[in-house]
Amino acid sequence: MRLMNLKKPLEMKRSDFLKLVSGGAALTAFLPPKLRAATRSNTFEPVEPVSIATWRFGLETTAEAMKVLRAGGSALDATEAGVKLCEADPKERSVGLGGRPDRDGFVTLDSCCMDHLGNIGSVAAVENVVHVSSLARAVMEKTPHVMLVGEGARQFAQEMGFPLQDLMVPDSKREWEKWRENSDYKPVVNIENHDTIGQLSLDEQGRLAGICTTSGMAFKMRGRVGDSPIIGAGLYVDGAIGAATATGHGEEVIRVVGSYRVVSEMERGFSPQEACERAVQKIYDFFERRQAGIQDTQIGFIALDKRGRTGAFALRPGFQYAVAQKGKAPELVDVRALLDA
Repeated sequence: MRLMNLKKPLEMKRSDFLKLVSGGAALTAFLPPKLRAATRSNTFEPVEPVSIATWRFGLETTAEAMKVLRAGGSALDATEAGVKLCEADPKERSVGLGGRPDRDGFVTLDSCCMDHLGNIGSVAAVENVVHVSSLARAVMEKTPHVMLVGEGARQFAQEMGFPLQDLMVPDSKREWEKWRENSDYKPVVNIENHDTIGQLSLDEQGRLAGICTTSGMAFKMRGRVGDSPIIGAGLYVDGAIGAATATGHGEEVIRVVGSYRVVSEMERGFSPQEACERAVQKIYDFFERRQAGIQDTQIGFIALDKRGRTGAFALRPGFQYAVAQKGKAPELVDVRALLDA
């Protein structure tokens, strides 16, 4: 295993300083908080729309989002339209209908959303509701709260008119029954080349939004919740800076507040690509500090800034993300990784 040569996140060499200055970020990273805040742009200027999403299914979800964006729709509407395609697909084993159950045989879903103004909504451990992304948005728009979980979230879904249905499809049930023969509980890196879907969009008005949605780790302990519904971990959006979302081993993303960390690095003046790299490096550093095994762990981040620039980075090879831009077909990108196989 070879470790890619990256700068430590908390180091700032002379070359980094010059890079920040020459890239137009000037001394933002070194300013006091009040002065740094003054450098942020809180205006939302017209831009070319962009939508990006984790994994191969992002090709379809970003294409759907671009339909909304080309018609002048909002980034949040576009992102929701995209991820709902994936949630409704019974062939997807890690999102929505068709998601793998927990070790007791219950399919539970998690999701969160965030817009350019900092409005947030989240649901976790929800049973019998396919479109938890829309449910998270309903929490954001229809309640005074930011997160509902379990039976309370399902009750709210009923009150809002969401249809309830059994989420355990035959393929998932067969996988669960086979798993029960050995009950070997551990994450599988890049399982079937997909995992959580996180999607970020930028609309023509310069507004950013993001949604993260998942059925969580296969055969998890009942009640386990990962990073996906946690604002700052699985998703974070700052309309004046950019947005980020995560996929992979949720416990490790939570540990470093991963998506917020990516956006925070962009605020310091780093590009979306550099910001993702620095967040992955921090996760690796935590593994080193704890002397914990890393062989079964994969983490990936994608990021989009308010100028439409994108970036992505992973802990190990195999991660992909989709990029859709106006006038172009969605493109699947192989993501660089910190660790080589």
